Amino acid sequence: MKLEDYNGFCSSLTGSTHVVQWGGAHVWKVGGKVFAIGGHNREGEIFVTFKCSDLAYDVLKEQPGCRPAPYLASRGMKWIQRQTSQSMDDEALRDYLGESHRLVVLKLTKQTRKELGF
Repeated sequence: MKLEDYNGFCSSLTGSTHVVQWGGAHVWKVGGKVFAIGGHNREGEIFVTFKCSDLAYDVLKEQPGCRPAPYLASRGMKWIQRQTSQSMDDEALRDYLGESHRLVVLKLTKQTRKELGF
């Protein structure tokens, strides 16, 4: 997946907004809450960080090319960073990004969800 593909997919999710922050990371939010972070590593390869369920976190953190997300996971949050497509192809990544979006939407207030069209 290229950064343009990542941004294109995230932009298709209802209520999503985009900002470049934290040293050039492409951050996607819904209702002001982050659901995905993408950028390039030193070698120019894309990495994508996303929220996931407890079960998905436990499975993915052990997979080659994935790791607990720096900073977020160390604070007890269930976020994974896909660094390579070694064990997660682009289709699976899109599924996880969609699920991350859904998990964040569920935590929004009823009023915010209504305003965003959920």
